[in-house]
Amino acid sequence: MSRPLAGSRLVPLSIAGPAGRLEALLQEDEARDHEVAALVCHPHPLYGGTMHNKVVHRAATVLHALGAAVLRFNFRGAGQSEGRHDRGEGELADARAALGFLTHRYPHARRWLLGFSFGAWIAARLAAAETGIERLILIAPPVLSSSFLTLASLSVPKLVLQGTDDDICPPAALREQFGGWAEPKKLVEIPGATHFFDKQLGALADAMHEALSEAV
Repeated sequence: MSRPLAGSRLVPLSIAGPAGRLEALLQEDEARDHEVAALVCHPHPLYGGTMHNKVVHRAATVLHALGAAVLRFNFRGAGQSEGRHDRGEGELADARAALGFLTHRYPHARRWLLGFSFGAWIAARLAAAETGIERLILIAPPVLSSSFLTLASLSVPKLVLQGTDDDICPPAALREQFGGWAEPKKLVEIPGATHFFDKQLGALADAMHEALSEAV
């Protein structure tokens, strides 16, 4: 169940990344006893994606309400993060650096990864490259423009959330690929939701909460 966190705070951070400083926000309880530490990756920075994206913000809020410490960050070249866009390779290194920070801060916490759109591609690849990831949450993964082949052999539990009216990641294309991804996995479709979940953020939050409440 979700629970109110006494002393909850949002901490602006600057994390050392491979291309310079990474702007970040950490949402945590001052008691610092979180059992789950979650890293959230934002959508494509060349199309306006940042850690302040409304889907990213809502997803982070749900994770924190469930009791997780949640780290959002800007990829290189986005917001105040240093460096330049690197077509996913440098961004993967950025995510690894952010995860390293989170792991150091919460060394005994279970580690979750969440990504939206472009961020889902980064999160999936990071989950495949890192050991000890407990859960992978993908929101509207762009299966037509990016490769998710690593998920065919990745046994990390996967939760995928998708809008039925998404024209960037069409549901039919996702379903086709999802069938080949390794278990355990769960696909939740949000009726009427577009790629950016316009007017459906509440439905997305409810679906996340229902699917994850037993996992924390």
